[in-house]
Amino acid sequence: MRLLFIFLILLTTNFFAQEKDNFDLEVKQIINSNKDIEYLEIIYEYYKKNEWDSLLIYSDKLLKTTKNEKLNNLAHYFRGHSFRKKKIFNESLKEYNLISSKFSFYSYVQCSIGEIYLNQIEYKKALKIFIPLIKKYNMLSFKPKESVLLHNIGLCYFHLKEFENAESYLLKSTELLKQEKNTSLLIACYMDIANLYYEQYKDNQAIPYFQKAYALSKKIKNFEIKQNAALNMAVVEENRKDLTKAMLYRKEYDTWKDSVNNQNKIWAVAETEKKYAISQKQKEIQLLESENKVKVSQRNGFVASSILFLLLFGTAFYFYNQKSKTNKIIEAQKEDLDALNATKDKLFSIVSHDLRSSVNMLKGTNTKLLKDIANRDYDALDKIVHKNAAITNSTFNLLENLLHWATLQTQQLYFHIESVHLYSVIQQIEYNYKPLFENKNLVFTNTIPKATQVLADLNSLKIILRNLLDNAIKFSNENGIISVYIDDKNDAFHYLIIEDTGIGMDEETRTNLLKEGNLLNKKKNQKGIGTGLGLQLCKSMIQKNNGIFTIESTENSGTKMIIGLPKYKSNG
Repeated sequence: MRLLFIFLILLTTNFFAQEKDNFDLEVKQIINSNKDIEYLEIIYEYYKKNEWDSLLIYSDKLLKTTKNEKLNNLAHYFRGHSFRKKKIFNESLKEYNLISSKFSFYSYVQCSIGEIYLNQIEYKKALKIFIPLIKKYNMLSFKPKESVLLHNIGLCYFHLKEFENAESYLLKSTELLKQEKNTSLLIACYMDIANLYYEQYKDNQAIPYFQKAYALSKKIKNFEIKQNAALNMAVVEENRKDLTKAMLYRKEYDTWKDSVNNQNKIWAVAETEKKYAISQKQKEIQLLESENKVKVSQRNGFVASSILFLLLFGTAFYFYNQKSKTNKIIEAQKEDLDALNATKDKLFSIVSHDLRSSVNMLKGTNTKLLKDIANRDYDALDKIVHKNAAITNSTFNLLENLLHWATLQTQQLYFHIESVHLYSVIQQIEYNYKPLFENKNLVFTNTIPKATQVLADLNSLKIILRNLLDNAIKFSNENGIISVYIDDKNDAFHYLIIEDTGIGMDEETRTNLLKEGNLLNKKKNQKGIGTGLGLQLCKSMIQKNNGIFTIESTENSGTKMIIGLPKYKSNG
């Protein structure tokens, strides 16, 4: 059976890199010409620092304070760019469509719109944007990057099964990328050309491009590209039945995957710390502002009372009310701060307890690993390595759940409800979990109808499904079965069921898990690393998605995790 490759790339990064200096110069000229607009410099600083939420807030303020067409175009451009970076594509399109065609960098706007259509799988719409741009490319005042433009056209034709056109544009893009000496994007282009040939069963043409991509990946530091290049070579060798080489590439893939995960954890923790520091600073500023208001009011009261003694009583009464309101604000802020501190302490407690457990387990297994290596007991090595991988995966899931839970608690998680193709989401997660299924020899079945569409936030839905699938794997016995299917009980919801044949749970445990209670609830029969946080996170996110959650389980007979999600009803 042929295995599918996964590394199709959209080269949407820095599509106007050639004209970046001109863009910076144009924006600086606008700022210098409008020094009375206080938000302009702040907006541009947030743009350069990639702080998209702050950029959205201040660009909105700019729109409300000016009617200047050039400034409005610039504000809409920054807002469209921010929403695109946050992958909120419909909002991004709204902003870009508000920009006048007279805007200096309108060619960049058109490229952005085309790339959004490409992300939304609307390839014909994307081509209607890209093709005119490439035809009049030499006449453009500000030129998007030609290699990226050609590559995106090639991708559109690839997905539309117009392989001859796709091949022509992708090869042109490759030649330009070679001249630019852009190794990362060249690797991506090689992989896409390989997939193009592979889709047409032209393996002899596809494999050399996979090999070129793999060889070039050795020269760069991007762990994710290294990881995907190794994975593609592993699949190549598996298809050619060379399992020895395939295993070596798989091991290399796992090494780079661990590096990516470690890097993501560091970035995620740093981002959480940054947000917490900003929140604390904002509270300090608010407190100082409140105190300053009190001082100003008291000073004015003193001046007024010295001028007119007859108004003393009324003035004193006024200041009393003001002080009471200020004290209430300060008290409310103190309560919020105490709640945040309590949450922080709880998170630290969870992290210290569970990380210590996982580290201790790793120390023990690593000690045994060293002994087995010294004794050349190679039969035991495979079990130990798989055990270490399971511990690392559980610890990573714990950290990821903690970060998502903290973001949800501080109301900083953005939910964008849209139509989601449920079968494709399950298929993607199934592919990522394939090694875990094989580790316990589990059979996984996905019988969701391919036409099933639900209304949900895609990112939070993936988090929900990963957590529930983690539990199903954790509590399944060797050689068990995990099934994912739909049971439509009414016209309003699709009921997605994740069923395992594992150890199940008693009625008391099932009831407690469904209660709205403390953050941490553990199953009585839980043996591995865990806090119950994942299930609490799932319940909160399902609620945010206007969904329903319940559990059906019998001890020693398996468990059904049931999620009800609103159906997507097409206007057509």
